[in-house]
Amino acid sequence: MRALARIVASRALAPLAIAVLLSGCGAFSNVFNGDTVTPESLREEEPEGTIWDLFANVDDPNVTIEVNKYIWNATFDVLDFLPIQTADPFSGIIVTGFGTPPGGGTAYRATIFVRDPALEARSLNLALATRAGPAPTVTVRAVEDAILTRARQLRIRDINL
Repeated sequence: MRALARIVASRALAPLAIAVLLSGCGAFSNVFNGDTVTPESLREEEPEGTIWDLFANVDDPNVTIEVNKYIWNATFDVLDFLPIQTADPFSGIIVTGFGTPPGGGTAYRATIFVRDPALEARSLNLALATRAGPAPTVTVRAVEDAILTRARQLRIRDINL
């Protein structure tokens, strides 16, 4: 009999406990403050439009994503031992497959993101991985330095023309 009384009491107190917990979260703040909740008060502002707006060409044709051509070309020069899987000059992303550098024994794979038209270190993001996982930070830094050095050499060469 006592077990049945415990089950009945626990089932009766469960909704009360849930209501107390939710009121602490603010779920019932409008109800407890005396405000009425209507579907209009819950609805967020939605932009006006139709399904045909999806097909309209509203993009600004003057907005382009620019990448630094020297960093872009230097990346291909320095990482020429890696097979290119994807290269998108409009987004600045280069994805390579696994390849072994000349004289090396470890295979690497790289993902490069040239995100700015400036010839600066912040314009280059490089992720280098081995078959066992991420490449050591020292190796990544050395490859970044080699790419940036080659980019500067390409720029100097173009200035002297």
